[in-house]
Amino acid sequence: MFTGIVTAIGNIANAAPRDQGLRLSIDAGMLDLSDVALGDSIAVNGVCLTVIALHEDRFEVDVSQETINCTVGLDGPNEVNLEKSLRLSDRLGGHLMSGHVDGVGEVTRFEPAGESFLLVIRAPRELAKYIARKGSITVNGVSLTVNRVEGADFEINLIPHTLTVTNLKNFKPGSRVNLEVDLVARYIERLQHYGA
Repeated sequence: MFTGIVTAIGNIANAAPRDQGLRLSIDAGMLDLSDVALGDSIAVNGVCLTVIALHEDRFEVDVSQETINCTVGLDGPNEVNLEKSLRLSDRLGGHLMSGHVDGVGEVTRFEPAGESFLLVIRAPRELAKYIARKGSITVNGVSLTVNRVEGADFEINLIPHTLTVTNLKNFKPGSRVNLEVDLVARYIERLQHYGA
């Protein structure tokens, strides 16, 4: 589990083809790897990946072809948001997220709005029902609050701090982004359809 509070910005330094996927070597940036062990999970742009090799300032993960097919930003050199998995003693500053991307959205607007930035994303139609005004959503691994929803489009206000500590500052209209909807919304739907 993760919180969507990004700890560092890293870089995919290498993406080597492997049977049915890729092996990524990721420069960890300011992410402290001193307490990371082989087998630990790190969210990379919102995707939960397992550490298979550790080095002083980087780590390696394998990414399946299935994950590559349903996400963006993992198939080559790229700046990525990083977060280590949640410990039970950690603060929950964002919201609970699994690191299982639900779909890929597209940025339709990204522009200054006073001291902040307005971000509008078009979600895949099948995910729109899970996105609610004042609800939580994860965009490239960042826990954010939805301010407005219209159809499959939703608006977010990004404060300067969020832009400073994440890769969201690189967005522009047409950028594709990883989305994970709120876990609670998915379970409520399941209970409504299959509950007792």
